[in-house]
Amino acid sequence: MNESFGKKEKLKSKILIDRLFAEGKSVKKYPLRLIYLPLNDPEAEFHKTGVSVPKRNHKKAVDRIKLKRLMREAFRKNKYLVSSQLDSRYAFMLIYTGREKATYQQVFSATEELLKRLVEKEKTR
Repeated sequence: MNESFGKKEKLKSKILIDRLFAEGKSVKKYPLRLIYLPLNDPEAEFHKTGVSVPKRNHKKAVDRIKLKRLMREAFRKNKYLVSSQLDSRYAFMLIYTGREKATYQQVFSATEELLKRLVEKEKTR
């Protein structure tokens, strides 16, 4: 099981990010929200993932950076849930919606639950 989170797995394309927010579906589990969109590219090797923490809720950059690190780590540890069960590749955006700082355990369990819900939704589709 590959638990890396390399450069090719990061969501960086402005066009894809705009499309993700315009056309994507979402799943929520406090304090996170996952927006996802299937990638049309048949040659895509990896899921593309981005994380975001709004400045409106967390004024200090150190707080935002810490939360982003926690979210990336939680996704990195749980991405096997999506990779092993879904055939097509997706673009994901994890957004932290809570107002208080969460612990790693809270972020980890919310990410795990989000990815399980995503797999359930997409398998029934």
